[in-house]
Amino acid sequence: MKLDDLSTTAPEQPYAQVDDGPSVSLVDLLTWVGEGKAQIAAITAVAALASVAFAMLLPPIFTARTTLLPPVSQQQSGGASAALAALGAMGGLTGSAKSPDELYVALLKSETVVRALDARFDLRSRYELKSFEALRKTMPDRVRVQADRKSGVISIEIDDKDPKFAADLANAHVMEVTKVLGRLAVSDAQLRRVFFEQQLKDVKENLIKAELAMRTVQEKSGVIVLDKQAEALIGGAAQLRAMIVEREVQLTVLRTAATGDNPEVRKLMSELAALRAEFARMESSRGRSGSAVDMPVGKIPEAAIEFVRARRELKLQETLLESMVRQFEIAKLDEAKEGPALQHVDPALPPDQKSKPSRALIVIASTLFGLLASLVFVVWRRYAAVLREQDPQHALAWASMRRAWRLRR
Repeated sequence: MKLDDLSTTAPEQPYAQVDDGPSVSLVDLLTWVGEGKAQIAAITAVAALASVAFAMLLPPIFTARTTLLPPVSQQQSGGASAALAALGAMGGLTGSAKSPDELYVALLKSETVVRALDARFDLRSRYELKSFEALRKTMPDRVRVQADRKSGVISIEIDDKDPKFAADLANAHVMEVTKVLGRLAVSDAQLRRVFFEQQLKDVKENLIKAELAMRTVQEKSGVIVLDKQAEALIGGAAQLRAMIVEREVQLTVLRTAATGDNPEVRKLMSELAALRAEFARMESSRGRSGSAVDMPVGKIPEAAIEFVRARRELKLQETLLESMVRQFEIAKLDEAKEGPALQHVDPALPPDQKSKPSRALIVIASTLFGLLASLVFVVWRRYAAVLREQDPQHALAWASMRRAWRLRR
């Protein structure tokens, strides 16, 4: 048998006809909408009336706004890294703050500020919240803090039903973050001031200990005063050590905002090396002299050695105190020259007009939604009726599905 015979004898299989359902034209749609215009109008009117009633029941919300101006200077930007390190103890703030403006925004949103505001205004009771964690989560919905990247101005917006309370809460943000900034030290001058303040406190405590030790040694040894040569040697050694400590402190402060290639850092390191070399020379001369004390104080009786050591330590602490007081005063002057960390540009005032809700927008959106829903309902109902008439099997399938999902009694 030839292939041509096989091709002629094979029965032809017709293509399966796919039933796409009843065809609906634009005229049919317009006809159905016209026939159901009464229902469409009724549903739309009900939606409009309900939206009006709902919008009128919503309480008005007032928005108070205040603006802050952070310092804009080269020193401020240079000290930002030191500030970020200082904020590590507050937990989670340094991860998002990448610039000075964002740093201040993070501080305004910090848990420290929120807790202070909660204690001041009793926010949990006002917002009917049971825990501080719930208050912390809901604060972004009521408080918006953002920085304008172009101008650098930070704005604080507070939403509340009471316009006066909104203004008070906005202004309180400024006061609370100012307290935090005074404690944390954000700029270079503030960092130096806080550092030298702590150093001054430590030196004062060491001076008190040295005075007590001096009194105890005097009572035991009976030595009251030293000769002029020994006193001069003690004073010179104490002065040298004080200069070394002073340079070390200055270098520590400077390295928080500068690298090792900075000219000031190199200068301080050079001075520190020279002072240490001079102090080592004095130590070596003392070793050659065979003195029993660790300072070149000449020939001193053995009974007076403890007194010399105590007198040397007391002299050192007195010299350090003078140096730390001088550095602390310089840091305070530098901080005063910088001015306040945040300047309050526009204090918040009670707004005289609500900011939300927009009742007109609610009514318009609800009315349009009701109109669209009614159109879909009318068209779908007529289409389902036509489908049942032209395709009974399809209608039976829908009825079976409804029976399957019906709750049985």
